Amino acid sequence: MATMAVLAALLGGSGCTQTTLTAPQRSATEQLLLSTAADRAIASTNLAQFDGKKVFLDASYFDSYDSKYVIGTIRDVLNRSGAFLVNNITNSEIVIEARSGALSIDSAGTLVGVPSSGLPVPLAGTVSIPELAFFKSQKQYSLAKLALLAYETRGGKHLYSSGPLIGRAYNHYYTFIGFITYTSSDLPAKHRSTASK
Repeated sequence: MATMAVLAALLGGSGCTQTTLTAPQRSATEQLLLSTAADRAIASTNLAQFDGKKVFLDASYFDSYDSKYVIGTIRDVLNRSGAFLVNNITNSEIVIEARSGALSIDSAGTLVGVPSSGLPVPLAGTVSIPELAFFKSQKQYSLAKLALLAYETRGGKHLYSSGPLIGRAYNHYYTFIGFITYTSSDLPAKHRSTASK
């Protein structure tokens, strides 16, 4: 009787714990592909001519994924080049406009094997058949096309046009016989192990 009472108390006081996992719109690999391509595009220009100048960075013409990261990276490069960044256009000597022509990812996939499918079973509904891959590849290529325009704050005289600044990155993921995996990537080495999982 005592044992039954203890059991009832334990069951009555028991609870459950549920772990909630977030599902972001883009994976870490996709974010790294975009940011790495943007880093490489911006690194291809020399902004040393703005050394010692008061610069206002105008982002109103920049519309793309991860825009805040890219604008922040441009600010970083300008600052490291010696420019004095100001937050008000009236306090600046030079305005630099940033714009984006492309900042996205193309993907391609190949499967040699049997794709996952549903098999209708009478009186039982549909049974899910898992994918059977002898060989599978998933390839992602990111491209960044950015540009900068600089002109004098007073008068608007043209000072600098970067022309197209191009940056690229890729990540390829391969599966052999369903369980042997291999990743080929030009993402920064310190990120690869995390990004490829």
